[in-house]
Amino acid sequence: MESRLPVSRYSSRARWFHWLSFAFVLLAYVLINVREFAPRGSDARALIMQSHILAGLVVLALVVPRLLGRLRGPPPPPISPPIASWEATLSRVTHVALYAFLFVQPILGVLTVFAGGHAITIPFTSLQIPSPMTGSHDLGERFGDIHGWVGTVFYYVIGLHILGALWHHFVRHDDTLRRIT
Repeated sequence: MESRLPVSRYSSRARWFHWLSFAFVLLAYVLINVREFAPRGSDARALIMQSHILAGLVVLALVVPRLLGRLRGPPPPPISPPIASWEATLSRVTHVALYAFLFVQPILGVLTVFAGGHAITIPFTSLQIPSPMTGSHDLGERFGDIHGWVGTVFYYVIGLHILGALWHHFVRHDDTLRRIT
């Protein structure tokens, strides 16, 4: 049964950062998965990869003010009806993992490019961020492997986060999802 009481929501700024982060994480995942449709060495594949990297940099740029806002501003009142302690613990663990991902994954992506001795090219421009590192194909490959592995793990963490939101909305019928929309 849906509550008719007003929902205490996150601030509009927090909601905006949440959904914008979601959009750019989704874009980065879509781009990395569609790159396989472009031939290796093609301009299309390079553009897809440059766009993937740019999406990751936007995620990194969004996470800093998002986390500062979360640390500085109090969240809305507790979920109504109150959640069980195991749900609260799982929620905290998942959110810490998501924030870690939002920091670590883009940094690993940048290290992958830079360790390989490449510059980061901004799509549709001649702008580049040069690599401050001496190029090492092996080191770039290692960072790339870690970046790929972390990305795969976080498919599942993101899925858990989405399932949690759906659980709260459709099974528990609490206000969790409405607080962030």
